[in-house]
Amino acid sequence: MASKEKFVKADVARVREAALAIYLIRKEMAKSFFGQEDVVNALIRAILCNGHILLEGVPGVAKTLAIKTLAKVSGCSFNRIQFTADLLPSDILGLVTYNPQKGFEISKGPIFANFIIADEINRSPPKTQSSLMEAMQEKQVTISKETFSLPEPFFVMATQNPIETEGVYSLPEAQVDRFLFKIDVTYPHSKHELKVMDSNTTFKKFEDYKLNTIISPTSIIAMQNLTHQIYGDEKIKKYILEIVKRTREKDFELGKYIELGCSPRASISLFHASKAQALINGRNFVIPTDVKTIAKDVMRHRLILSYKARADKVTSDMVIDEILRETSSI
Repeated sequence: MASKEKFVKADVARVREAALAIYLIRKEMAKSFFGQEDVVNALIRAILCNGHILLEGVPGVAKTLAIKTLAKVSGCSFNRIQFTADLLPSDILGLVTYNPQKGFEISKGPIFANFIIADEINRSPPKTQSSLMEAMQEKQVTISKETFSLPEPFFVMATQNPIETEGVYSLPEAQVDRFLFKIDVTYPHSKHELKVMDSNTTFKKFEDYKLNTIISPTSIIAMQNLTHQIYGDEKIKKYILEIVKRTREKDFELGKYIELGCSPRASISLFHASKAQALINGRNFVIPTDVKTIAKDVMRHRLILSYKARADKVTSDMVIDEILRETSSI
């Protein structure tokens, strides 16, 4: 118990400092990206966890603007990769080119940036998708026979359009599982859409928002390390394990719609993401509310539902809601 108290006291000042920086980031982002606070919070949590995020939403809900704004206020480099049916792995990673004056040399691809948006990732064939997944997992790429480390921090936000089925290559469950979060981006509230009509990137340049840089890449790495140090009690771990276990045991009303429960990666992600949520709230310890807040983002793409669920219009979020209601916390 004494060691626990020492841990908490040692980090409280740093946690408050980080929470203030996150608040300023969210406030600055609101200049250009507004009405989607849940998306902003998810992006920040994913970066704190050194993870990646999959956004699913109809066209025109400012998914690209979100990551571009975050990159600007974070002082990070940013690249956008438009995934198409003819996109090759070398178009992402880079290739060897020949220069008559210099000979063969490495030409690095757009993957070499801090923040990457993989736009409509499900439009490219599996081989191209896999090249991005490997870079996400290993944080390095191999061009010819030479291996290059990707810049730190390295964060990928992939998007996919849920309304089209022709000319797309759905991500396999094993690849979707590589994303820390899956976020469903919905339409903005009417009051926010009115503001969008007056201030948007269709008629306004991005530079006109006059966004300030709040932190640096070095600061992000420090906050990622601090996230690991947030205290998670054994009771929190057991609570997380109970939530995940229920997706496998299916011992509740909507459990009959589950084809395959969550993997151990879900437990790891829940624990890590709940630490990030605690940090955002200025706490150096996790409480059950943190777990509940991030549960859907972590689990919705890791629950495999049956065809009967689709027929009965039962969603992963509905299943997770019931699990959270019926699983007692500390």
